[in-house]
Amino acid sequence: MKSPTQLKEIEDFKSAYIKKIEEVSGEYLALSSHLNQYQALAEIVMEKVATQWAKTSAQYDTIPHKRVYLFSIEFLIGRLLKSYVNSLNWEETVKIAMHELGLDYQTILDQETDPGLGNGGLGRLMACFLESAATLGLPFHGNGIHYKHGLFEQKIINGEQVEVSDNWLRNGYPFEIRKPNESVIVKFYGDIHYEKVNGALTFVYENYEPILAVPYDLPVKGYHNSTVNSLRLWSAEPLDEFDLLSFNKGQFIDAVRHKSEAEAITQILYPNDNEAGGKLLRLKQEYFFVCAGLKRIISRFKRFNQNCLDDFSEKIAIHINDTHPALCGPEMMRILMDDEGLSWNDAWKITQNSLTFTNHTVLPEALEKWPVEMMKFLIPRIYMIIEEINRQFGESLRLKAGLNELQISALSIIQDNQINMANLAIVCSHSVNGVAELHSKILKEETFNGYYKLFPERFHSVTNGVTPRRFLINCNTNLRDLITESIGTEWIKNLYDLENLMRFKNDLAFAKRFCQIKLDNKIRLSHYIKQQNQIVVNPESIFDIQVKRIHEYKRQLLNALHVLHLYNCLKANPNQEFIPRTFIFAGKAAPGYYFAKEIIKLINAIAELVNNDPAIHDRIKVVFLANFNVSLGEIIYPAANISEQISTAGKEASGTSNMKFMMNGAITLGTMDGANIEIYEAVGKENIVTFGLSSDEVTHYEKQGGYSSIEVYESNEHIQKIMHQLIDGTFGHLGNFQSIYDSLLLYNDTYFILKDFDSYLGAQKRINSIFQDKTKWFNMALHNVAYSGRFSSDRAVLDYQKKIWKTI
Repeated sequence: MKSPTQLKEIEDFKSAYIKKIEEVSGEYLALSSHLNQYQALAEIVMEKVATQWAKTSAQYDTIPHKRVYLFSIEFLIGRLLKSYVNSLNWEETVKIAMHELGLDYQTILDQETDPGLGNGGLGRLMACFLESAATLGLPFHGNGIHYKHGLFEQKIINGEQVEVSDNWLRNGYPFEIRKPNESVIVKFYGDIHYEKVNGALTFVYENYEPILAVPYDLPVKGYHNSTVNSLRLWSAEPLDEFDLLSFNKGQFIDAVRHKSEAEAITQILYPNDNEAGGKLLRLKQEYFFVCAGLKRIISRFKRFNQNCLDDFSEKIAIHINDTHPALCGPEMMRILMDDEGLSWNDAWKITQNSLTFTNHTVLPEALEKWPVEMMKFLIPRIYMIIEEINRQFGESLRLKAGLNELQISALSIIQDNQINMANLAIVCSHSVNGVAELHSKILKEETFNGYYKLFPERFHSVTNGVTPRRFLINCNTNLRDLITESIGTEWIKNLYDLENLMRFKNDLAFAKRFCQIKLDNKIRLSHYIKQQNQIVVNPESIFDIQVKRIHEYKRQLLNALHVLHLYNCLKANPNQEFIPRTFIFAGKAAPGYYFAKEIIKLINAIAELVNNDPAIHDRIKVVFLANFNVSLGEIIYPAANISEQISTAGKEASGTSNMKFMMNGAITLGTMDGANIEIYEAVGKENIVTFGLSSDEVTHYEKQGGYSSIEVYESNEHIQKIMHQLIDGTFGHLGNFQSIYDSLLLYNDTYFILKDFDSYLGAQKRINSIFQDKTKWFNMALHNVAYSGRFSSDRAVLDYQKKIWKTI
């Protein structure tokens, strides 16, 4: 029974919504399109959020807080409308109002596009941090790039990935505010000379190419509070859009060339950098948003601090998320010295005390390096500053640390005519952290060991986390409601309270509802698969899911080869007892990453082979879902029985999909890698299935040798058959997979897929055995939900506050 207040709120909302429909469409509700219905709801929600946004900004200006600015080339924020509605505590009101108006709320929500602002865990982590900070009432803000087309939309055509433009802004975006009055100029190319002005050495920039950086601000709403922080995204625009003189001369292309060149900077995320042009564009992107963001932060700080920068680092933290924003160091030095007139020493003190750096990888190819000549050509003043930072750092190592020239060279920012961006970030920051216990250990003992020996106090570890609001509360509402009915609402504010669910491990009624919710989520995903892939899957089968960026170290290949092995076993013995499995893959390969695209092609080739073989009797189904994004993840995570986290040990920094799956009651099947180790510690060895080499064993093989994939191949007839199938025409018109065959045998299986194959097989057999015991399976799933509290991004943000930013 609704209270009079609730009934009035619903009626008021309906009246406001009907009026807004007419405003956005010029038509009555009955004639409005789904898009108009979405736009009307978005505008009403944005008006409410914007009021809180303005109030939050005013409070920050009057109440002293240390502000944190997260610089990241990715912010994978996902759809926002539902998130805003739920954060405003409007969920019930809006649902009832839409129903009474004869509208389908889910259809309206589906009109929103996923913002193309990120690719994977790197960008999703930043989105989770922003949401958690707002929910905790903390002044955190993001700085990134306003990509017009994002990464790319992935289509699967003839089994292969095809990239098409992802025009996520095609219908506009109601949750951003363009602020041209806060635009800044970013300078590229040009010449530098210096002169004495009032006795001080002054650097003058001439003949540069100016690009206008225009900010678009998005509100980041806290859950069930009035805090709204900001994500600022920078768009590149020309100072002069149109050259009338060239046009009047008939030089029509020249008339708009500068506009096209400027806008190219923020067209897409991660331009293909296999060629020099793509590399240059990517470096432009990295400097562009760093320069624009820091200029506005420093300008704003001066405005509210009597034009003084003395206590800047006490009130501001600038966080470098991976190496893409590593130019924050030299750019801060440039602003403080060239624009603000500070000495080198004073500028360096502020810079180093303000900057912190999170590293996200141990893979050598992912540690960015830029050619000296390119940096010198594109941003000459920045290169001069990097060169001086490197010189002074080398001098300090020589004089204070007593290192020899060989040791200094190994730690140099500039090596082999390249600028090492991770080294630059470490030298310019007062804190460096990894994102899981194992990852942080590898950084200290291997990747950055030289720096760790010099500056042990700089190195920290903060395990990643994900926001439970998006990845449990909003996307798995039935499980949310069951939890709340069982243990109350405090868990929403403190995810550790989920441990109280263990009181229900022997409650048959609770177990029945818990398992039914999982089945309902699997049915929902089954409908999506039927609609998108025209594949019918069995919701009662084990949903074995691996969704993440396609990369060799993440070992989707190991998963795929195991599916092929199961197919071979069923073909050899069709009458064997077999628990039905649905293998679900999703993820994008970088456009220039040939081998990752071959893995996608192989998965789809196996799917075509298995799904169309009547002898299998639908006991195995294989599905590759195209264009994985946050919205698709919100359907997938609640439906999973098995969470595949099978990276080569020591290669995955942390992982965050493992946390999202765990939170929704999936069992982790994984190596002891990244945050899997901490999941193991949280749930206990009985509630996770592990396999494979340890990180120490992988390191030993990599450094000492001793592994031969040929020997594994020759001793295992199952592997022999699978390997032959890659090249013997098994996949018919989809071709063969010689490159994969060669990587595993001729090039000695870099990521130890064949070495771990038998162990992986054993782990999968254990899963089959456990799944048949429904009570045990429920108990394992419940453990995973109950002990997911430490993997909340709320906890991660508070850890950063205490250990790194020192805001509390």
